[in-house]
Amino acid sequence: MDLGLKGKKVILTGGSRGIGRAAVEMFAAEGADVAFCSRNPEQVAETAAAIAPHGGKVFAEAFDMESGHDAYRAWLTKAGEALGGCDIFVPMISTSGAGATGDWHKTLDYDILGAVIGVEVLEPHLAASGEGSIVLMSSTAGLETFLVPQGYNALKGAMLVYAGQLSQALGPKGIRVNCISPGPIKFPGGNWEMIEKAMPGLYGAVNADMAMGRWGGAEEVAKTVVFLASPASSFTTGTNVVIDGGYTKRVQF
Repeated sequence: MDLGLKGKKVILTGGSRGIGRAAVEMFAAEGADVAFCSRNPEQVAETAAAIAPHGGKVFAEAFDMESGHDAYRAWLTKAGEALGGCDIFVPMISTSGAGATGDWHKTLDYDILGAVIGVEVLEPHLAASGEGSIVLMSSTAGLETFLVPQGYNALKGAMLVYAGQLSQALGPKGIRVNCISPGPIKFPGGNWEMIEKAMPGLYGAVNADMAMGRWGGAEEVAKTVVFLASPASSFTTGTNVVIDGGYTKRVQF
């Protein structure tokens, strides 16, 4: 299927490993121009080198959300200028990757305000696109009780409300807004790889709850991100796609 992404300008935050890295590679393989960031300079450089052969523009820089909101706005502005606009925005910086899911303030800054500020800065570009698209990251941890009460779980639930309302507000401007909610996903260097070694009991319990009998991979989530973001999904907005291999047990209508 031609997703219609050739020449599209994609800005994605948190793109050097896991789901973000997989999405960056897929966007580039589809012919999109890509701007992305990550805290780790070496991973940023390696990812940029990996996608360069696809031939599109690549703007890649190390960036840490601890630098503050003004620095984040400056990076987004610089990314938009480097690509010459923005058709697709996918904010993926999260305390999940930073190992700080229990920190309410950081989760607000990284996950929620990372999305909110990004939309504020990039909305003019997205509206000018005519095919503007935003894909936000929630989690199955925001859909039902999971592990312990913590900022990450509660604020990922708030992300769903924000995404739904944003889709209504930006729809008249030609901007689609959708959300994805991955379940436990395992990839090299990710949380669940570490939990497998440090807390085998928890790892085994979660594994046993997988209806499909296996862990999901970063690429399996990234494929949904790229499709939802693309013109191939042109009449989809305001939705939340659960990608969890049957881990959650809700009846979904």
